[in-house]
Amino acid sequence: MLAMNQGVVEEWLSEFKTLPDSAVSSYAASLKEKGSLVPALYKVIRENYSDLLEPVCHQLFEFYRSGELWLQRFVLQFLPELLWSLLLAPSAARDPHTSGCIEALLLGIYNLEIVDKDGQSKVLSFTVPSLSKPSVYHEPSHIGSLALTEGALANHGLSRVVYSGPHLQRETFTAQNRFEVLTFLLLSYNASLSYMSSSSLQSLCQLSSRVCICGFPRQHLRRYKGISSRLTVTSEFLVQLVTGIHYALCNGEMDLGSKALDDVLYRAQLELFPEALLVGNAIKSSQQCAALKSGASKEGTRIIQVEMTPTSSRISRNAVTSLSIRGHRWKRHESQEVSVDSDLAAPGGQGSSIPEISVTMPNGDSLRPRDPRPLTEPELLGSASEVSPTHDLSLRGQEVRRQKSVRRLVDEGSGPASAGRAQY
Repeated sequence: MLAMNQGVVEEWLSEFKTLPDSAVSSYAASLKEKGSLVPALYKVIRENYSDLLEPVCHQLFEFYRSGELWLQRFVLQFLPELLWSLLLAPSAARDPHTSGCIEALLLGIYNLEIVDKDGQSKVLSFTVPSLSKPSVYHEPSHIGSLALTEGALANHGLSRVVYSGPHLQRETFTAQNRFEVLTFLLLSYNASLSYMSSSSLQSLCQLSSRVCICGFPRQHLRRYKGISSRLTVTSEFLVQLVTGIHYALCNGEMDLGSKALDDVLYRAQLELFPEALLVGNAIKSSQQCAALKSGASKEGTRIIQVEMTPTSSRISRNAVTSLSIRGHRWKRHESQEVSVDSDLAAPGGQGSSIPEISVTMPNGDSLRPRDPRPLTEPELLGSASEVSPTHDLSLRGQEVRRQKSVRRLVDEGSGPASAGRAQY
């Protein structure tokens, strides 16, 4: 280890011991400004034989036990590297004293996380969302028609809650409780993902790849020359790894995150873990979105991108109501009136759909159907002024006789004042 890094770590160890309780909050906020401290602590954890590892683990535990939120987040950023050191210890023939410091630190964090401030065991709860109700991720109308069975109607409006805990206190790691403790620690780490640094996200992706490929043919593809023995994993542990990888994919670690996701899916397929396969394949499908690739950045606000479905109105526009029925009738009535007007406005004053009929009488007169368009008074007066005294048997004579009969009916209905004028 370089002397410069060692001096930074020793200074960090000494300044916290002499710090008064009233200055802990301001000290916690100033830790992120020490850019050389985090890389130096990573090197201490990765060293097989380091004299500073034990005091560093003790200092990190004191940070977490203080209850200061920023100090706890500072400790959690080293969690992936601590987990890999713990899993690597049996296969790498590390010093038992060295691995014992890391075990004590991880067990201490676990025992602090499973209890509340009063020392009572925590019971974590999670409400499973219902697909029949809209959320920020989906709209029920875009999923398709849901079967309205008796069971579906009975469960409509009911929320399903999943509980985790209470968890037991652990004093040492065993083959039975190892991944139970590590899975819960990853759950605590994922709860603070938005505060993790880029180096911590990179360490998480490297942890995921190494755990999943060691001892398998893919290890030669990745050209990783670490341990060659296989590490036992559980489905719940892989699900927590995939959760962190998803966040890393969306926040600047596209290359490492993609490789880590492929390695986790590779191991899940070999182990036949349905939960890890379901979550991993879902994230891999969403990874193909163009917004996911273009929106990733190492700077700025930490986010997880999701594809939003457009919000639809609560009442369908096609819903059949009394108002919609009346509106449909009005529209149909108006359309019929428009069609009649268009037929009457056609050339010749007749609709194109009504054929013209001509009938020849025995006496040689030709009869044609009357014009269905009502005549206005100016047209009537104009027609009366054009009456010819001759009785022509042509079509014009028939029209004149019809106009005179209409005029006579109009004069008769006008009253006594026009009685003399109605005489013919």
